Amino acid sequence: RPAGSMETPEVPAATYERRVVRSGAEHHYLRVRLELPDGGARPSVAQFKQLVVSALRELHGEVGAALPVDVLTYEEKTLSAILRVISSGLVKLWSALTLLGFYQNRRCAFRVLQTSPFLLALSGNSRELVL
Repeated sequence: RPAGSMETPEVPAATYERRVVRSGAEHHYLRVRLELPDGGARPSVAQFKQLVVSALRELHGEVGAALPVDVLTYEEKTLSAILRVISSGLVKLWSALTLLGFYQNRRCAFRVLQTSPFLLALSGNSRELVL
């Protein structure tokens, strides 16, 4: 470089690498509540599980119905449950529950209250904490 030259040395361009970190968890857990606005008979745990499977079948066909979903807890009084699903099936289960509109020809709706790859995270809800 000639003396007195104003050139700056070449700086290599920064390189960026996009990394998507997925949870390594095998399962995801969902706390859900079934809302039946007109009252009436409440589903038993077996009927609740069948409702989840039929929601999957309705939206995703037989492949969706074959998705392994477990009902870990079910409270018939509040119609709330904790479901376990393999992580790769979380979106299928969530979408099927969200789009379900009827139970035994009565209007209904599933509300997904919480979801986590850790079961312990669903054991308490800070929004319902009473001090």
